[in-house]
Parts: sequence; C-alpha cells; structure tokens
Amino acid sequence: MSVPFDQLDGEIWMNGSFVPWKDAKIHVLTHGLHYASSVFEGERAYGGEVFKLREHTDRLIESGRILGFEIPYSADEIDAATTELLKRQGFADAYIRPIAWRGSEMMGVSAQKNRINVAIAAWVWPSYFDPEQRMKGIRLDLAQYRRPDPMTAPSRAKAAGLYMICTISKHAAEAKGYADAMMLDWRGRVAEATGANIFFVKDGAIHTPDPDCFLNGITRQTVIGLARRRGIEVIERAIMPEELSGFSECFICGTAAEVTPVAEIADWRFTPGDITRRLVEDYAAEVQPKRAAAE
Repeated sequence: MSVPFDQLDGEIWMNGSFVPWKDAKIHVLTHGLHYASSVFEGERAYGGEVFKLREHTDRLIESGRILGFEIPYSADEIDAATTELLKRQGFADAYIRPIAWRGSEMMGVSAQKNRINVAIAAWVWPSYFDPEQRMKGIRLDLAQYRRPDPMTAPSRAKAAGLYMICTISKHAAEAKGYADAMMLDWRGRVAEATGANIFFVKDGAIHTPDPDCFLNGITRQTVIGLARRRGIEVIERAIMPEELSGFSECFICGTAAEVTPVAEIADWRFTPGDITRRLVEDYAAEVQPKRAAAE
C-alpha cells in the first residue's frame, strides 16, 4: 500500500516558511475547501531544474487574479522558494505543486477579508500512466460532463473548482477499465482530457482544439513549438467528434502526462505513429537541463 500524501516525509513551503510535511495543515472551515476559492499549478523538475518555472508561477498569480485575489508573494519569491524546496527535499526529478487559497477568517460566499495562503510541495511522481501501457497508447472513455461556456466559469484560470467534473469523469472512466476520459465542450466540440490537452494527426499535420474554453496548457504550447520546429503543420481549430474516425494518430500532453500516445477513445481507434513518437522524444529532450550547451 502506498503512503498517504499527508504522511510523506520532508518539508513544505507554506506562507513564507519551510515547515515539516506533517505540520502543513489547514482548518476544516477554510474557504478554499468549501467554496473552491483555490488555484494551483502542476510543475515537473528534471535534473534538479523546474521546467518553465516562471511561466507556471506567472500563471498561478494570474489565476489568483481571475478568482479575485492577489497572491501575497512576488514571482521571484515563489520561484526562489520552489528552487530551495527542491534542494531541501533532495530531488532531481520531481513533481511540484504550488497552491494558493482563501483561508478561514470569514465563512460564506463572501470572503473579502480572508487571508490568501500559499504553499508549495514537491514529491517524486513517475509517469502519470502505466509505463508499460503508455507507449502502446492509452484508452480514453468519452466523458459525460462537458467543459463549460467561459461565460459561466473562469476557464483561463487553473482553478480547483474546474477540476470537479474532471475527477468525476476520470473515476467513471477508470471504473470501466479506461485510463482517462476525453471531454467535449458545451457546444459538443472536442475539448481535452481530464487533465491534459489533446492532439490528432491526419495526413502529416497535427490538429488540436482551439483552447477557447479550457486551459491553454504550458505543455501544449511547448509541444506545438516542438512540432513547428520540425516543420510539422499544427492547425488549431474546432474539432467535432464525428471527425475522429479520420485521424490516424492521437496523443495527449500535460505536465503530469508529458506526451502520451492514445490508442482508443470510446469507439475510435488510433495507432501511435512517427509524429507521436517523435514528439515524445523531442519533449523528453526539451525538458532536460541544457547544462552541456551552456558550458
């Protein structure tokens, strides 16, 4: 049995100080728990360096602003705390989770006077999916819930509340033997997986949904850049489910998932091919610290 996350060893940076892992606690009446007034990031360190740390930190701060609160630390302070935490934990390769939330000073929908808390944790987290199955292509179900209209939810923020339907959808998929689920948006268009962006290949070009109602992931932007660097055409557009039968390859990407081939989405089938394998390799090379080149 794996160790529960609240019982791991080490330290967590919380509100400006490093505290023992077991002491990084909040009260049961914390606003972020009751009303989802919380934003977070998912980051990975490779070889002791966090990939695109500043981009993640900037997005954390912006997500807080979208939810109506100011994170009480600068990007420089958060980056420095992240780097120091990684050293104190003694990790070269790790997953990092910064999170900011409204505290327990007021309880109710309105929480204007609540303290904005910030914490950063780091732990060793290998592949998000089964390593043996990953390169063969994972299987996705089609989620019941859909990504909402951006006029009804703050879709540009990496906000905790937006992941409620993701957890429900992933649990439902896993119960049926799938690894994850693909979500449509409120219009019935293809959107993303529960925690990763999605891409398709047809006639040598990559097609991916336009992120107008879901997160334009940092990994997504990286993969698009890698593909274009290789001269592969990337088309960002609306994709309807009935088009999926015309695609030959499919893959998802995200900080946790990295680049993961997909073999099946509900009744649609794909074969991991050259473009997918190339981007798996290119992304793996891209995230590694470029110390040799710098020297």
